[in-house]
Amino acid sequence: MLIFRLVTALLIVAGLICFALYIATKKPVWRRRGILLIKWTVIAGIGFFAVLILERLVLLV
Repeated sequence: MLIFRLVTALLIVAGLICFALYIATKKPVWRRRGILLIKWTVIAGIGFFAVLILERLVLLV
């Protein structure tokens, strides 16, 4: 759990740094990288919570 939180926090920080670099340099490559990082962070979070929900469902059955 701690590792997942650390990885998620680092991905969010990396995405924010990419957006800051986009604002500073106006190069669209940084915006694309930031969006890609945030997208994969959200997908990983959804997957993580899906696993947690499935574990709870198995305990109920």
